[in-house]
Amino acid sequence: MALWKPDPTFYASPRDAVSAPPEGLAYVAAFDPSSQGPDAVLVVDVDPDSAGYGTVVGRTSLPNTGDELHHMGWNACSSALCPYAPHPHVERRYLVVPGLRSSRIYFLDVKKNPTAPEIAKVLEPEELAKHAGYSRPHTVHCGPEGLYVSSLGGANGNDGPGGIALLDHDSFEVLGRWEVDRGPQHLAYDAWWHIAHDVLVTSEWGTPSMIEDGVVGELLLGRRYGHALHFWDLRKRRHVQRVDLGDQHQMALELRPAHDPTRQWGFVNVVVSVEDLSASIWLWHREDGASDGPWTATKVISIPAEPAPAEALPPVIQPFGAVPPLVTDIDLSVDDRWLYVSCWGTGELKRYDVTDPFHPTEAGSVQIGGIVRRTPHPSLPDVPLAGGPQMVEVSRDGRRVYVTNSLYRSWDDQFYPDGVGAWMAKLDSSDTGFDFDSRFFPHGDDFGGLRVHQTRLQGGDASSDSYCYP
Repeated sequence: MALWKPDPTFYASPRDAVSAPPEGLAYVAAFDPSSQGPDAVLVVDVDPDSAGYGTVVGRTSLPNTGDELHHMGWNACSSALCPYAPHPHVERRYLVVPGLRSSRIYFLDVKKNPTAPEIAKVLEPEELAKHAGYSRPHTVHCGPEGLYVSSLGGANGNDGPGGIALLDHDSFEVLGRWEVDRGPQHLAYDAWWHIAHDVLVTSEWGTPSMIEDGVVGELLLGRRYGHALHFWDLRKRRHVQRVDLGDQHQMALELRPAHDPTRQWGFVNVVVSVEDLSASIWLWHREDGASDGPWTATKVISIPAEPAPAEALPPVIQPFGAVPPLVTDIDLSVDDRWLYVSCWGTGELKRYDVTDPFHPTEAGSVQIGGIVRRTPHPSLPDVPLAGGPQMVEVSRDGRRVYVTNSLYRSWDDQFYPDGVGAWMAKLDSSDTGFDFDSRFFPHGDDFGGLRVHQTRLQGGDASSDSYCYP
């Protein structure tokens, strides 16, 4: 049902979002690593004044097995206020939850009972394939005129190309393939935009066969994974430019554009360099600062691998004698000041001050888990942890940072063959400090045997919304 007034969780500007009330709940995508039981969306209490703080207070199990839930999004968000395609009377009511292995998409109503979301609709893979030509939905973003679902595979068993399916944000029907002219783009991963400039950006991971069973050494050393950014005309849905980061920089993944709509820059992470196992962060921007010139990308952060004895490493990296950082996620605070970088391999979460995005400065770091370190959480100092900071999410006001530790089932098992476990941690972030909240550490059996992947915060978060007003 349409609202008489705009949803109060829609914010015209980043400034409005930063000053909004804090979240009380977090929704966490969790999956059964055995594929024998159902995946679930878990509800975690994140209100520090609540008696249930830091615990799982709700669980919606899904009706199928083998989905492997991945990157959720909202059916509508702050972009609904954009002047060129306004939809001010929709509401942020449904979580859109894709299964990366099954190609199935669930729509969960969180309004009726926020701690017990109800399944409102299930979009079967046949519908996605028939109407958009895609499979393996990976990432969901709410745009002003619909839902953008970035997908890794083609329809009917085709390995690619991947691309974007557009869904109606009211009926959830598949409208069709977003791309009118895809140009040279074949690999897919994330998609985001500079919405006020009619620019869409996409990144690259691999096709389903390239990622399904873990990283493929021959493909990695052969420099076959994604290593480029693609820039598109958002309104015309046409490819404009490809920017190659260099084929040594394998797997260019998460896109984090500036939230300020007057700015035309953003960050992307590269998982690994095949030359030295380092990870890196790149800044995309217009050449020479021109407002409408060609795009380029500049490496602004490099994180080196750490030497380690071969016997302490999983087989996949034993020949290298080092632990790669494996930067698998990044997040940019809504005020565009802090960039958070997850080093899933070494077990470190780094914070950078990106006030000058061309010259980030490290401004804090914490350690937890890691392939070799197995650093415990402060609340359980005698319990070594597997996994590392993987998905990272930041509250609208930038004061709270949430991390979970699972990447993808086959990749978990490859890099943590003795078991990755399951845990979620929270950090407090301010001008004067960046450290763990010792009261918040759901882990292990708290998740009922599931691994936890991505977090969405009630009312929106730093990676869920885009804004049309400065």
